[in-house]
Amino acid sequence: MGGHAGQGEFTTLGETVTRTGGVIQTGPFGSQLHASDYTLLGTPLIMPINLGDNEVIEAGISRIGDKDVRRLRRHALREGDIVFSRRGDVGRRSIIQEGQAGWLCGTGCLAARFGARRTEVNPEYVAHYLGSRPAQAWLQDHAVGGTMPNLNTAILSALPIRLPARPYQDVVVAMLEDAQAAVEHVRILIAKKQAIKQGLMQQLLAGSTRLPGFAGAWGEVHLGEISAPITKGATPTTYGFSWESSGIPFLRSECVSEHGLDMRRSVFISPAANHALRRSQIADGDILMTITGYVGRVVRLVNVGEANINQHIARVRIEDGRFDSGYVYHYLSQRSMREYYESIVTGQAYPQISLAQVRNTKIPAIPFDEQRAITAALDDADGEMDLLRQRLAKAQHVKKGVMQELLTGRTRLPAQGDAEA
Repeated sequence: MGGHAGQGEFTTLGETVTRTGGVIQTGPFGSQLHASDYTLLGTPLIMPINLGDNEVIEAGISRIGDKDVRRLRRHALREGDIVFSRRGDVGRRSIIQEGQAGWLCGTGCLAARFGARRTEVNPEYVAHYLGSRPAQAWLQDHAVGGTMPNLNTAILSALPIRLPARPYQDVVVAMLEDAQAAVEHVRILIAKKQAIKQGLMQQLLAGSTRLPGFAGAWGEVHLGEISAPITKGATPTTYGFSWESSGIPFLRSECVSEHGLDMRRSVFISPAANHALRRSQIADGDILMTITGYVGRVVRLVNVGEANINQHIARVRIEDGRFDSGYVYHYLSQRSMREYYESIVTGQAYPQISLAQVRNTKIPAIPFDEQRAITAALDDADGEMDLLRQRLAKAQHVKKGVMQELLTGRTRLPAQGDAEA
């Protein structure tokens, strides 16, 4: 192999995969899988929504039965394979771990399936390299399609990568694993704090524990009784507008995460389109709930500015002066509420709940002062979580910095001499 060990040769993903005896292929076509094929139990099917930053997001993953697994066996994945999103956020990819071997590459994905001849190639290194700035920029620049970027096997095969000698690849992977360990440590702290908060929520919002100074019986109301009309956002195709490179944010269901509003996943529309979509506009204090896909995710809007939502999000705007929007938000964000919504969904391939089901959600009616006290206690817990998430972001930033230095050859490790030997 030519090139310096720390810098390596420039090759392509296709050549690298071929070198191992592997192949790059698309997942099954949509016509090969129907809503009736999905099961509650069975073999996981990795879809674009399950792709994270070199990890598979297992929450809510789709599954199929043994008969369909045999029918689609050519799409079975092996340890070290890399799965890509074929459309939309084309930079997302996940590497398959040992316990995920046998899972299937799903519709809307591509897979780089490495073969057995891996003497010169560490798939973990390749997966990390594909998250580097040069690789991510190349994918964005070469994806086809104006409205929604798309990849195909030819584009993915042509993706340039820098491939140093195998020993150097292994050293880089080890260093990045250490950086990832620091990230995972903070994630564990966040999970513990989240568990404590969930316990506190369950006690306060179920009335099993009352804050000092509060007593008396609780009542009950439907969410639709205390809010403005609960509506969902607009369907883009109805109005025929196109996405813009900048402008007014248009929020998709992916923007409503378990940890708040993720504006990075929004797209943009023009001021004229924003005017046409008045009924889908949102404001500070609104509560947003996903009603399609990962149903029941909620977020409370603070300093959001001008923005719109799409048809997969419901807008709840509390107008009854007897209810605090923060209290309603915390009640809806309980894990038990998410589980409730998941239990009443319709559709397996595309789970959804109706606006009527959202309106009929029962909310405990308690004194306003007690609502405010509960909100304050849970907001404090959220504040502690936010600090931990900031710490996590710093750890991730450090890891990303290490990645860019090592994967682009700007920093050469002391071990490079050994790698060249």
